Amino acid sequence: MLSQVQRMQAELAQAQAELAEQTIEASAGGGAVKVVMTGTQEARGITIDPGLLQAGDVQMLQDLVLLAVNQAIRDSQLLAARRLGPLTGGLAP
Repeated sequence: MLSQVQRMQAELAQAQAELAEQTIEASAGGGAVKVVMTGTQEARGITIDPGLLQAGDVQMLQDLVLLAVNQAIRDSQLLAARRLGPLTGGLAP
């Protein structure tokens, strides 16, 4: 029994390490704002189309960044749930 628990813990640790390296990309505004996030919900990068800066609409830019970040978080959580779910019996986030 103990060896089975240790094996499951090792598999879970491996899956979590893999999630830290896997990334997803979410976008808003037709791709004008893009966010890259890991499977552990760490933001790796944000890209903003320079045309948005020229428009000078700060509120729109803020809204698009917020939309893209929130979508990246949701997508990252789904990635984690798909990867960890089988290992945790559905208890993963």
